Amino acid sequence: MDTIASFFSFITTPVSWVIVQFHKVYGAIFGPDTGWAWGLSIVSLVVLIRICLIPLFVKQIKSTRNMQALQPKMKAIQERYKSDKQRQSEEMMKLYKETGTNPLSSCLPILAQSPFFFALYHVLSNIAEGDTVGVINQSLLDSARQAHIFGAPLAATFTDSAQEVAALDASLTSVRIVTAVMIILMSASQFFTQRQLMMKNVDLSVKTPYMQQQKMLMYIFPLIFAVMGINFPVGVLVYWLTTNVWTMGQQMYVINQNPTPGSKAQDAYLQRLLKNVGAHGEVRGRRRKNVVKAIVAKGSDRNENERRFFAGLAKAGFAAQPDGTVIKSDTVTAEAEGGAVRRQQPKRQTKAKRQAAAAQQSTAKSSEDVADSTESGETTTSLEKKPQDAVQDEAKDSAQGDKPARPSRANSGASRQAKSGQRKGQQRPKHPSSKK
Repeated sequence: MDTIASFFSFITTPVSWVIVQFHKVYGAIFGPDTGWAWGLSIVSLVVLIRICLIPLFVKQIKSTRNMQALQPKMKAIQERYKSDKQRQSEEMMKLYKETGTNPLSSCLPILAQSPFFFALYHVLSNIAEGDTVGVINQSLLDSARQAHIFGAPLAATFTDSAQEVAALDASLTSVRIVTAVMIILMSASQFFTQRQLMMKNVDLSVKTPYMQQQKMLMYIFPLIFAVMGINFPVGVLVYWLTTNVWTMGQQMYVINQNPTPGSKAQDAYLQRLLKNVGAHGEVRGRRRKNVVKAIVAKGSDRNENERRFFAGLAKAGFAAQPDGTVIKSDTVTAEAEGGAVRRQQPKRQTKAKRQAAAAQQSTAKSSEDVADSTESGETTTSLEKKPQDAVQDEAKDSAQGDKPARPSRANSGASRQAKSGQRKGQQRPKHPSSKK
């Protein structure tokens, strides 16, 4: 580690100068020889560096999203040219050039702050050895060696011997407890940062090898930091823990306010936006309007989260406009806005209920049949006067008893004609040339 840090000795003087300037401010508040003054100076150095790296962080976010969007195309190229690695590499580079994507952009923040990290490590190593470095003179060196954070000197490490720790006016137990806790916190913050990126801000509808690699890094990076952390001085552990916490908070803000399309974070963001629109009746804020405007412009290419958002707008009686605003509309439907509304399935009834419903339907149908036949004159009422022949036939039937009643001539004639019509059916007209 000392050999690597020596390569970045050119930046040691600027780093030490920044620490000294912050130490003057905090030393006037907490005392120049306290751990608070030197510890907060290191924390302020981290904050200053990370503020300067915000443009690179934004570029990292854009590059990561572009890489996620290119995963299906990259997978297709790998399948197409799996037997020709050179052609596969050429097509990959061509794809990166066409889309303006740089695979190394996701590592820019880490690479950019690496010189500051190793320069700080070089400064603290010289403090531990009692050597002046950069703008830190002998008086500042003595002050830094007396500074302790929770009983652990800034220059002490987990692997130091009891004699080395005693030379810094500290006990080995306090040094190892403090360094172990800081290493655990450093590794846990690194794991949580990577986990929230994978679980909340990744489009889970696209399964690619890139996601599997990210999952592996989620477990590998914390282990690497845990193994390397035992050789870091307490001041470097303060630096790295601070930068991990900053990254975690910064990433949490980006995920909540500008999530990746198709991710769980986007679904949560759109649901919050839907509640806000329902409460105020409008889209408030230029950034939110830009989000709605971008979703409207997608048309049929919207993902499931965006379609669900438009379905919620339609259910609330709102219609999204191309400029990102919403208007009140009572006739808008979710289908018109690209939403998919599922029809609610009827509840299943028990067997007894189904039988009762069938009985009611049959009763209602028979009542309707009776009513229809009454209106068409097929049935006669008791108030109608019967013909004389029908009265005589009924009298004969009652006199004969069990003998079957003979049909009247009119009825028998009508029935014979009906039967004849049923047998013959509709007759075709004869041809004029045929014999009569």
